[in-house]
Amino acid sequence: MENSNYLGTKKVGELLLQFAIPCICSLIISCLYNIVDQIFVGNGVGYLGNAATGVIFPITVIGWGLSLFFGDGAAAALSVSLGRGETKDIHKSVGNAAILSFLSGVAVIIIAYSWGDGLLYLIGATDASIRMAHDYGVIIFAMMPLAMVQNTLASIIRADGSPKYAMMAMLTGAVINIIGDPVAIFLLDLGIKGAAFATILGQFVSFLICAVYLRHPKTFRISAGSFRPSIVLLKPIMALGTSSLLTQLSIVVITVVNNILLVKYGARSVYGKDIPLAAFVVIMKLFQLVLNVAIGIAAGAQPIVGYNYGAGNYDRVRELLKQMVKWTLVIGLICTVFVEAIPGVFIRMFGSADDPVYFDFAVLCLRIYLSLIFVTCLQKVCAIFLQSIGKAKAAAPLSILRDVLLIVFSLLIPVAMGVTGIFWAAPIADVLAVLVTAAVMGRVWRELGHKTKSEELAAAIIPSSPGAIITIAREHGSAGKRIGQMVAKRLDIPCYYKELVAVAAKESGLAQEFISSINSDENAIMRELYLTTDPVKRAIEAQEKAIRRIADAGSCVIIGRSADYVLRNYRDVVRIFIHAPKTYREKKVMEMYGDSLDAAKKSIARSDAARSAYYKSVSGREWGDPHGYELCMDASVGEDAAADLICSYIGRMGK
Repeated sequence: MENSNYLGTKKVGELLLQFAIPCICSLIISCLYNIVDQIFVGNGVGYLGNAATGVIFPITVIGWGLSLFFGDGAAAALSVSLGRGETKDIHKSVGNAAILSFLSGVAVIIIAYSWGDGLLYLIGATDASIRMAHDYGVIIFAMMPLAMVQNTLASIIRADGSPKYAMMAMLTGAVINIIGDPVAIFLLDLGIKGAAFATILGQFVSFLICAVYLRHPKTFRISAGSFRPSIVLLKPIMALGTSSLLTQLSIVVITVVNNILLVKYGARSVYGKDIPLAAFVVIMKLFQLVLNVAIGIAAGAQPIVGYNYGAGNYDRVRELLKQMVKWTLVIGLICTVFVEAIPGVFIRMFGSADDPVYFDFAVLCLRIYLSLIFVTCLQKVCAIFLQSIGKAKAAAPLSILRDVLLIVFSLLIPVAMGVTGIFWAAPIADVLAVLVTAAVMGRVWRELGHKTKSEELAAAIIPSSPGAIITIAREHGSAGKRIGQMVAKRLDIPCYYKELVAVAAKESGLAQEFISSINSDENAIMRELYLTTDPVKRAIEAQEKAIRRIADAGSCVIIGRSADYVLRNYRDVVRIFIHAPKTYREKKVMEMYGDSLDAAKKSIARSDAARSAYYKSVSGREWGDPHGYELCMDASVGEDAAADLICSYIGRMGK
């Protein structure tokens, strides 16, 4: 971010406005596409039409998730390959992602068609809605392979440097769908089938636009051989796309659970099975619209928050948080007032207002479910804020806390309250989630108030004479960091360890704590997934840029962070790997950290696994492979002896 200084100087309110509005608009456009579609279905077909589309929704989300599994994975692989200058096989990654996405779509069709109405009943269809769900689903599923390929290609096109082209493809399909809905439903009198035909027509046109792009991409060339499946290429694509897949699957779980519960408890009420399901579909569309505004505020603020936190401008970070909270509350409260004052207006937008039983139930449940929507928005915004300042361990659980509580209370409350209890689960989950969030945010607020810029490591790149650039990779407990510092002192050159992280934070605007944590041993359960997330990839890129800047400044010692691979094309680089017997390392860890023997063993195993996974993610190579280093040495000879050996080696090489 060479020109990002204004993020630390321009008025906070103006910056937030500048960054948040585009994010909000983008999210609202995407949301309105679905809402407008649902409005036409509700008015042209009735509430059973909304219920039917709600039944099909989880299956389409599975398809969407699989397309992102391959698309986002291929896009990430493309970006990594471009960064490494390894462009030879990019076209094969793209082809493999496209063909696997298509075959996954075929698999969805086979399962959906062969399972038939039994699948639809399983995920929430009723006797009244099954015919519409069947008619709608049969048509939607037919386009699934091409729709999935279109979504996969859209991710790849964005990574290829053409985000506007990808957006144009999506918007064209959306416009065709929105125009096609009233034509097919009202003019051609095709009912729910017309809505499905309008949808697949838009998807097909979007697919064609994306397919045309493959004729002249920027960084690769497609040929028939690009589509030949390769396990070697598919493994990193699927690893990088797992995060996107899991995100979509979580939506499926929540939707299916609610569908099943609404049908189950609705059947025991005066409303029947279909009215609660139809009302829930409408309410969730409105819920997502409001929530997307709040997410747009937080997402727009992310680069501003990260920059100022990384730069140590904590007063500005606190002011940004206040502004985010203020505007989230203002918008959330305004929406709450409208929902509570005129809920009938919103329900009538989606049709079926002439059915008093449906209308009264939908109005009641809209008021219940969205009664604390401002609290929901605030909780989500705070989770995104924590991610922005590198508090990943707090941000991750808070981001899903409300959803987990919602499922739990959706299962428990209806036992006593019946079908309306499913909707009461939302405000109850909101209250508990925001209380936990408030406790976390209170602690963070106090930390920001106590911090001063001088407390941060004021790292600067120290120029030095041309000479050896010594990179040191080391096993945990080998005292490699201390040995590296001793070498730097004896050679009178700078040493970078935490200093490197500070440089990366200063250059990128990302939080120093976040960059520092990316190859820690604290993410053992889902380490590979964690390393493929967008924020982590941004942090890795910032760190690599800092390593190159440090190397450009002259002779130095760089400890860890895969510097040996990052600087593989530099002259005068000496790559050193420091190891030691396990018993030696266990003793060292016990001395340095006061651990017990058992704790030391676990610490070594976790840390070495984390470093290995990080190195593999960055380089595609095996960490500690002796073929990748000029010097591998056993630190058990002693720290002084090890430092002497390295200095002697550097001297003999004349560097």
